[in-house]
Amino acid sequence: MSATSADNDGDATGTAGSPSATTRTLTMRGGRIDSRELFSVEREIIIAHGEDSYRLRLTSQNKLILTK
Repeated sequence: MSATSADNDGDATGTAGSPSATTRTLTMRGGRIDSRELFSVEREIIIAHGEDSYRLRLTSQNKLILTK
């Protein structure tokens, strides 16, 4: 199973249809995505959840921080 994500260069207000958006395919194994795949290009991703955007960052200590 695979999931498709849109990476919008860290802009929380960007949309997946914007010219700067890129599309990647991520592999899911039993509902699980390896964080190395999420952060293979950037150290921060934006997660769209309904009308809200969340920022998921990988810290220098290799920890995850999720903020609204």
